[in-house]
Amino acid sequence: MTASLEELEERLTELRARLREARRARDTSAASGLRRELRVVEEAWERALDEEEAAAPDPGEQRSPIHVTTPQEALPARPSRSTSRKKRSTQGAVPVREQVHQSLTLLGAPAAPKLISSVYEAFFAEPLAATKLASLRRDEERSFSAQEYARPYYICAALTHDRLTPARGLLAVSVWPLERRVIAPLSPRADFLTHAVGTAEQIQRLTTAGHPPSDAAWQLLRRFALNIPGAYESDDIDPARVISAARAEAAVHQEPDTAERRAAADRARARLTDVQRLFGAAPPHDAPRDAGGTSS
Repeated sequence: MTASLEELEERLTELRARLREARRARDTSAASGLRRELRVVEEAWERALDEEEAAAPDPGEQRSPIHVTTPQEALPARPSRSTSRKKRSTQGAVPVREQVHQSLTLLGAPAAPKLISSVYEAFFAEPLAATKLASLRRDEERSFSAQEYARPYYICAALTHDRLTPARGLLAVSVWPLERRVIAPLSPRADFLTHAVGTAEQIQRLTTAGHPPSDAAWQLLRRFALNIPGAYESDDIDPARVISAARAEAAVHQEPDTAERRAAADRARARLTDVQRLFGAAPPHDAPRDAGGTSS
């Protein structure tokens, strides 16, 4: 571990301790400032970890996950076949929460367990059963409730834009802005397009690095392309074409979707506790949870 990472981790520990003290003292002003500083240091920690992984001499043999904050940043290349066999023989070496984090980071927007599982298997050469994700969000909520911000990130819930309750079946990453985690009426389609761009960009990165994407990765991209006007014209899928078509359609939805999400995020910041902002307000007893839409 580099000195930079050690220093950042020490700073994270210090900030979390100070935040707990501020909350116990009900010093909301200090707590708010510490949360902002904590997010900045967490992002710096993520970047430093990326740099360390990128500098490793043989990334194809490493099993440690790479934590990144945006789908545009480099993700690990697909391992060689020999590495894939080693990983499959030691299935479970990477914790499920970190597998989910890697998939969501690639996708760049809230997603359903089935899609998360498909992405991980396509790009990270290990199986990830969607059934393993059933209790993950609840486990993460219990962990956060017991010791807030003890981890660099949490697998949390997307939130419905109206009631700010958990959007059923959709997982997100805690370090994402609230606006990205809110599901408004146009968000399912907007997020689908974001997923398509993230998938296509990862295929481009692998190709450029000389690591041919798996057949499963191409099949996943084809599924996206078939549902985006102008993205698919032949059996030869062009990632650049998919990205262009997805961004062109996304521009149509962007303004109204962003406005809805921003308004809901502002209400969440004003009304919800820290744990509710990540895992949602309690659903009303007289109404079912809003499905919020799925991406695949």
